[in-house]
Amino acid sequence: MMKVAHPIAGTLALVMIMTFWASTVFSELFASTVVVTTIKTLIPWGFLILVPALAITGASGFRLGKTWRGKVVTRKRKRMPIIAVNGLLVLIPSALYLSVKAQAGAFDTGFYVIQALELIAGAANITLLALNMRDGLRLSGKLPRRPALGR
Repeated sequence: MMKVAHPIAGTLALVMIMTFWASTVFSELFASTVVVTTIKTLIPWGFLILVPALAITGASGFRLGKTWRGKVVTRKRKRMPIIAVNGLLVLIPSALYLSVKAQAGAFDTGFYVIQALELIAGAANITLLALNMRDGLRLSGKLPRRPALGR
């Protein structure tokens, strides 16, 4: 069950975060404030799927990798606390703040400062989750291991 739940939940979480990020960028660059407000209002509702997906990914990954050793596993374990702290302390509060500000029509300096912070933190989490996915695929044998340099 864990071998099935882990990649599904991890992929879902990564796709959702990428969707939030891309929707934000495209709406800010090309859409009206009505669209920006709609996206900023909908993103927190996405947490109802995202948070459980991340929890399942973390719990199943911890369980699957409990006895595993090696550089790849160590890298994945080191990334997870960064992803979690970034999400809990930066991304979720930022999304909630931006949702409230957008619904109030307050597209002021504070909105855009937090928007920039959220985009940077989101890009960091996308990168870290994608690296974990790559390493997970390598561990499962679905992606070839990186060849040694100099061969």
